[in-house]
Amino acid sequence: MPRKARIDAPGALHHLIVRGIERKPIFKTDFDRNDFLERLSIILPETTTSCFAWSLMRNHVHLLCRTGKAPIATVMRRLLTGYAIAYNHRHKRHGQLFQNRYKSILCQEDSYLLELTRYIHLNPLRAGTVGNVVELGSYPYTGHAALVGNKMVPWQDAAYILEMFNKRKKIAQRRYIEFVTKGIARGRRPELTGGGLIRSVGGWEAVKDLRKGMDRLKGDERILGDSQFVLTVLKTCQESLDRKYMLQQKGYTLRTLSQMVAQIFDMDPDRLFIPTKSPMIVKARSVMCYYAVRKLGLTATSVAKKIGLKQPAISISVSRGEKIVREMGIRLLD
Repeated sequence: MPRKARIDAPGALHHLIVRGIERKPIFKTDFDRNDFLERLSIILPETTTSCFAWSLMRNHVHLLCRTGKAPIATVMRRLLTGYAIAYNHRHKRHGQLFQNRYKSILCQEDSYLLELTRYIHLNPLRAGTVGNVVELGSYPYTGHAALVGNKMVPWQDAAYILEMFNKRKKIAQRRYIEFVTKGIARGRRPELTGGGLIRSVGGWEAVKDLRKGMDRLKGDERILGDSQFVLTVLKTCQESLDRKYMLQQKGYTLRTLSQMVAQIFDMDPDRLFIPTKSPMIVKARSVMCYYAVRKLGLTATSVAKKIGLKQPAISISVSRGEKIVREMGIRLLD
């Protein structure tokens, strides 16, 4: 059965779970953990990705992030690829470090942001890594310490979470600790990691049929929220897929895109396929890459092969192109 496409959009809240292959360790030393955090400290600000909660366990990682200017897939690719290469080099190992695919669950923020923050930060306590909530407050490999004021984590948006408890920081921290403490008795929460959700059955039309006569629909394992949230996300996702398919059916390709973009920038389309650092060509190529990946649904890898660049360069071009399109008011494929 083919894998389902990831669901993402600017501002979307994701519970991300990364596991070691065959449940093997992905962190052997504190140096490994600090390396992973250092990468987060660079990648998250660069991509304006907000992080509200996180926890590094021996063989898996939890992150609670909101998509910024770069798709969450780009953020995770940079993070996991770079870390895996460094980890393998350090420990003189070869081969895959992570499971084939990290889990990404799109979450309804109003209902689940605080629940997920508590769930993620209690991971070391549930695992026995720390003995109680007091010890958890000083444990360096979860975002809980930043929320209670025992550690500075510049890339973690602790203020956003604390403001949900009170405008005054000290009161907010006390209420947050009380909230976390109450969550200990609730134990493991499989419904927060996708384990308790049923799969959608054949796309948007089937989901609508299934909904008839039912008060509640659990929905899709990629989505955590109430019935209306699940249905809205699936509908939006399907509309996006339908549009990409329609554009491809109309004959739009990377080559036709290059001709349209070249006309805007008054240049030969072939110049967009030459790996050069010429500012004007880079600008035009970035616009072409943005429309190719975001609107036509081409993969960054396939575009990279046709242009003669590496995949990370295309991902950067897509983000740059989105900004250029917005600033110049460019409208293609509308």
